[in-house]
Amino acid sequence: MSRGKFITLEGGEGVGKSTNLQFITQWLADRNIPFIQTREPGGTPLAEQLRELLLAKRDEAVDPTAELLMVFAARAQHLAKVIIPALERGDWVICDRFTDATYAYQGGGRALDRALIERLENDVQGDLRPDKVLLLDLDPQIGLQRAASTGAADRFESEQLAFFHRVREAYRERAQAAPSRYAVVDASQPLVQVQQQLGQELQRLL
Repeated sequence: MSRGKFITLEGGEGVGKSTNLQFITQWLADRNIPFIQTREPGGTPLAEQLRELLLAKRDEAVDPTAELLMVFAARAQHLAKVIIPALERGDWVICDRFTDATYAYQGGGRALDRALIERLENDVQGDLRPDKVLLLDLDPQIGLQRAASTGAADRFESEQLAFFHRVREAYRERAQAAPSRYAVVDASQPLVQVQQQLGQELQRLL
């Protein structure tokens, strides 16, 4: 049995990940491709509890390194219990954010040492990397305006605009460094054009 494809959907706040995840999963279902949909942080009961800890607003300031270690703790559990078993049985895995988000939010936004993130990535993931990263790119100011209409802001969404500019720049740097593995999609386009491009990228993986 051939290994499944590992696809991640990335981007900052308000880029339209939820809507486009629905498009991706429907695209796969229409072609009878077996898949699972999951998210990070999260994907298992333990990882979802860690997600709650990461997103909750609190009076105590969260040390960026503590935040990073919680992210990778959730990821280790997610990989062991969900992602790797699915790929090994031939299912495609569609994941709402993965390690690129760590480089963007903790490396870019929090200005943590990228070498530390890379060491943790190698220790936790080995050589496992997504087959394709679909990056929805959008001006953070527009994205935050969109996100504000969807409900109360979590701990990350409450950051200042400059934080999200650093996040976006970190995402774009990673895409530029490995253009064959990333597809950057302009999320300011009409939805039909965004999804047309996503469909083309998925077709290339068949």
